[in-house]
Amino acid sequence: MIDGPYFVLTLLGALACGLTAGAFAAFSTFVMRGLAALPPAQGIAAMNSVNVTAVGPAFMAVFLGATGLCAVLAVVTFVLWPDEGTVELLLGCALHIVGSFGVTVAANVPRNNALAKVDPESAEGAAYWRTYVREWTAWNHVRGTASLGAAACFIVALT
Repeated sequence: MIDGPYFVLTLLGALACGLTAGAFAAFSTFVMRGLAALPPAQGIAAMNSVNVTAVGPAFMAVFLGATGLCAVLAVVTFVLWPDEGTVELLLGCALHIVGSFGVTVAANVPRNNALAKVDPESAEGAAYWRTYVREWTAWNHVRGTASLGAAACFIVALT
């Protein structure tokens, strides 16, 4: 049975990963569709604004907080191995660290940086926008699913 500070860390990890999954789900299900429906120059401008705002304290506290909690949970779990729930906790930590944080760094952020450099009024900008929406959203599905899977693993570990 997970208890004490370990319980609190696991619960906070589940909540943070769940919140992160919710933010990614919102983008995958309606935000990106709404932006894609705009003329390319407007969609690019809106997404660039979102990308600047996303690195503000509110989202970063949740996203980086979840990543930090997962790192701490992984270390504590290795120390406690083979206690009950350790497999679920390690799987949850790996899902979030690799599937959410790692995908963000390797796939979504580079696309955001490239989008910030295009001329929104150009034909190249419009072409990149269509590619960006498709690819960015696909990778967003991956990181959202990974964060949700991490939250589920933490919940299972607590039961």
